Amino acid sequence: MKIEQKSSTSAEFTAMRDQYMRGGEGFIICYSITDRQSFQEAAEFKELIYRVRHTYDIPLVLVGNKIDLEEFRQVSTEEGMSLAREYSCSFFETSAALRFYIDDVFHGLVREIRRKESSVPTVEKKIKRKDSLWRKLKGSLKKKKGSTT
Repeated sequence: MKIEQKSSTSAEFTAMRDQYMRGGEGFIICYSITDRQSFQEAAEFKELIYRVRHTYDIPLVLVGNKIDLEEFRQVSTEEGMSLAREYSCSFFETSAALRFYIDDVFHGLVREIRRKESSVPTVEKKIKRKDSLWRKLKGSLKKKKGSTT
């Protein structure tokens, strides 16, 4: 029974993760500079996002975290910068614990999202807006219909 429960939880997590990837406007791919495996996993995330979104044109930033633990560093700054160049994205090193450069990461992501939005043709923007508005209306109608029955 425990195995089934764990598999179910894993499947639910994967479904939720994929749903967030489909709907996300931009992504922060973060790894720990003190953990080489986390860097290797981070290197696979853009491909994972691609499999869900079917495009490489995705606003993202790459973040090496835990610069406050420099003495335990396993991933060099150069390796992070190299991966960011490969991904064509911004790169930051941060310390969440000390709040170093955290705002810069989010500002960088917003810049990437705005850059992508400004490159989308106006016609596509209008279609997206109408589609989004239609989804909201349809969703609210479903909620009303469900509450009246």
